[in-house]
Amino acid sequence: MSRVAPFATTNGCRMLNSLDLPGRPGDTRVVVAMSGGVDSSVVAGLLKREGYDVVGVTLQLYDHGEATHRKGACCAGQDIHDAREVAAALGIPHYVLDYEERFRHAVIDRFAESYMAGETPIPCVACNQTVKFSDLLDTARSLGAAALATGHYVRSRLVDGRRALFRPVDADRDQSWFLFATTAEQLDFLRFPLGDLTKAETRELAREFGLAVADKHDSQDICFVPQGRYADVIERLKPEAAAPGEIVHVDGRVLGRHDGIIHYTVGQRRGLGISAGEPLFVIRLDAAGARVVVGPREALMTRRLALREVNWIGPGALADLPADGLEVHAKVRSSRPPQPAVLHAAGGVVAVDLLSGEHGVAPGQACVLYDGAGEDARVLGGGFIEATESVFARERAGAPVRDLEQRTVAAG
Repeated sequence: MSRVAPFATTNGCRMLNSLDLPGRPGDTRVVVAMSGGVDSSVVAGLLKREGYDVVGVTLQLYDHGEATHRKGACCAGQDIHDAREVAAALGIPHYVLDYEERFRHAVIDRFAESYMAGETPIPCVACNQTVKFSDLLDTARSLGAAALATGHYVRSRLVDGRRALFRPVDADRDQSWFLFATTAEQLDFLRFPLGDLTKAETRELAREFGLAVADKHDSQDICFVPQGRYADVIERLKPEAAAPGEIVHVDGRVLGRHDGIIHYTVGQRRGLGISAGEPLFVIRLDAAGARVVVGPREALMTRRLALREVNWIGPGALADLPADGLEVHAKVRSSRPPQPAVLHAAGGVVAVDLLSGEHGVAPGQACVLYDGAGEDARVLGGGFIEATESVFARERAGAPVRDLEQRTVAAG
C-alpha cells in the first residue's frame, strides 16, 4: 500500500494540502515532469487521484528521430510516446517542449569540454541544474502552476520556513546525489512525491492505475551517449579531442602511446594498450600534456578534494563554518552510501577531507554533502571536484601532488 503525505496545518490553523501548499487540491495546479518512465508516470497518477489540477510536460532533449528505437535512454522518442499514452490514460493535458537547443548548449557542449579537459563529468547533474530545474521550472510558473513535481527518489520538507532536501526511504534508489545543485529557491517550488515509496511500491501503483509503463525498464545510458561510448560522441562533437600522446607511469617512465585521453577514465584498468609486469590503473589524465598517467591501485587512493561551483543548501552560511571544519558525510559516487568527512571553507577555497579515503576519484565528478548517513539524512549541498590529493604521491614524494590550498575555488 502506498504512503501518501497527510494533510497538515501551518501555525495550527491554516490547512495545507498534501504538497504543503495552501488551498484545496482541486484549486492547485501542479506541472509534472513526465519522462515516459514509470516513476514520473506514477507521480502524475498519484496527484491526479488526489484531485490536483495536473498538467504533464515532457522535454524533447536529444535526437528525437534516431532515439525512437534506442533502449535504455531517457528523453528519447519512445519515451515521449509513452508519456503521451500515460497522460491520455490519466485524462490530463500533456505538452511536449522542444528543448534540444538549450540542452545542447547547457549539457552536451559542457560535457564535451569537461571530458576534453581530462575530467569525468556528470551530465545528469548539469541537466537538472539548468534545463529541468531552471527552464522547465520557469515554464511551470508560466502555466500558473504552484509546484513542479518530478519522479526523483528524494524527499523534501519544510525546515524553518524553507524546504530542505533529504535522502529517500528507498536507499537503493537514492537520487539526492544528482540534485545537490538544486537551489533553495528551486526547492521551494519542487515536489518529490516518491520519496516515501520503494521502487516496488511505485510499480504496484502503476499497475493499480492501469499504466502500460508499469514494467518498463529503467533508463541506464546517458541519453545522448548510446551504449555508453563517450569517446565516440566527443570525437563527433570535437574532432580535435583525439590528440595522441604518451602513457606515463607515476614514476616517470614512458610506457607507450595513446590515441587521445578521451578514451580513458580515472580508475580504468583494462584496455590501456600497454603491457607491464604489474596491474596498472589510470591514475590521472593530464589534458595539457596529452598524457595518461598510470600506476598501482594504491595510487588511486584520495583523501582530500577541492570543490568548485559549490551549492550550499544546509543551515546557516558556508562562510560561517567552524575554523577547524564541519563534520559531515560525503558521497563521491551515486551508488555509494555517504562516508564520514570534514568540510573546510576558508579564503574562497572549499575542501573536503574523506576520513576513510576513496579510490578512483576524478576531477569533474560530484561530491555531495550530508548531515548523516541514514535514510533521513539532509542534503547540505555539494560541488564539482576541482582537484584531488593522492595519498600515494604524498607518501612517496613527501608533498601533495597538487597544493589544494592554492586552488581558487568559488565558495558559492
